[in-house]
This record gives sequence, structure tokens and C-alpha cells, in this order.
Amino acid sequence: MLFDTHAHMNDRAFDSDREELLQKLPSEGISLLMNPGCNLEDSRQSVALAEKYPYIYAAVGSHPDSADEVNEAVIDQYRQLCRHEKVKAIGEIGLDYHYEDIPRDIQKKAFVMQMELARELNLPVIVHERDAHEDGMAIIRDFPDVTGVFHCYSGSAEMARQLVDLGWYIGFTGVLTFKNARKALETAASIPLERIVLETDCPYMAPEPFRGKRNSPAYLFRMAEKLAELRELPVAEIHRITTENGQHLYRI
Repeated sequence: MLFDTHAHMNDRAFDSDREELLQKLPSEGISLLMNPGCNLEDSRQSVALAEKYPYIYAAVGSHPDSADEVNEAVIDQYRQLCRHEKVKAIGEIGLDYHYEDIPRDIQKKAFVMQMELARELNLPVIVHERDAHEDGMAIIRDFPDVTGVFHCYSGSAEMARQLVDLGWYIGFTGVLTFKNARKALETAASIPLERIVLETDCPYMAPEPFRGKRNSPAYLFRMAEKLAELRELPVAEIHRITTENGQHLYRI
């Protein structure tokens, strides 16, 4: 059994068959699933989905692409949502400088406000960081008592080791199976196994041989197979270790 530690089951890509898919996942090897929010409305939907399915948990937060919605009123809404027993993290939050649709100063302010909320509520965070390594590391170092996971990790192996030393987990997606995934493979092969979690980030980032199709939590087995190959361990052992890591991360 596997823990998909990051899946966007509210996405419109699942509108036609969401219920059918979610009902089947436990029989397809997914024992736990974390469904993070990307904005306030998405976060509310994540909580509702977690209420409906025993194996699904929720996180609430504003993605960098929605950083301009973050203010004290929105933070208070997240504070209220965190009272729900199935909400286990703040996320996904962070910085994304790839397209810069949202100005960097607005992204950083929203990231800091949500890190402050995580510190207040003693919750882990789910960080999205893309092309913003220096600013992302600077902000998390300002919150030494807040940890969590850098999901869909895209940094260097050296940066990952720094994060692990600070108490963070590193999340790997279907990128592990890509032919040009040198940096991800190097990182996954070199950091402590007890700090690795697996995720699909579905409906995006489908692994080989499903690349180009809609991703699904049912494809998480491919990441486990690749990690087992990298670490020269039985696949069943990777299933057990990464599931336990996800449970420790989200305190489930």
C-alpha cells in the first residue's frame, strides 16, 4: 500500500469520473492520500472531499499563483478550516518565479503569512518552490520551528541535504521516471530514505509510460519502482518506508 502525499483531486480534469476513481483507489494500492488546496475555495473543497473518504486528508493554503488573494481575512478562514480533524497541513504555499504572473513581493508576503499560521497552529507545510531557491530557503530559515515537505522537488542534491538537516521531507513525482531527470535521480539516490515521500501531483506529472496522459494516484507505483531501483531495495520495502514517512510528516 502507498501514500500519495500530494494529489489535486479537486482539479477539473477529474470532473467526469472523480467519484469512480476515488472509490477504486484503495483496491489499487493507495491506502492514504493528501489533497492540498491551491486557494481558499479549493481548500474548502479539499476539506469536503476528506470528509467523504476515510483515506483522504486535506491541507489548506494559497499556491503562489493565488498569492494575491492572501490577506488577514483569508488567513482567518484558513485558521477556521484547520479546526477540522482531517486538515493536517498548510499548503500548498511557497514561491514560483518561473512565469512571475504574481509579483515576487506579493508571493513572499503570502508565503510568510502562511508560514506564520503554520507556526501558530503547529502544523507542517507543503512548499511549492520553482526557480526561487534563494528566496525560498531564506524564508524557511526565518521559521526554524516550521517544517514540512518541499513537494515536486526541483532543487539540487546539496539543497535537499540542507533541507533534510533542517528537518524537512523531500517529495518526488513522476519526474523520477523521466529519461532526462538527472538532478532528481541524483537527489533521490543520495538523501536519507527516511526523508523521502512519494507523490503524483496529479493530474500533472504523469510518470513513464503514462507521460502525456492525465496522471492518477493509481500510477504512484511507478515512482516506488524507480526509487527501489535507485536504492537497491525491494519494492515492498519502499512502499512501507515511504508510507511511514508520509504518516510521520502529516502526523497521521
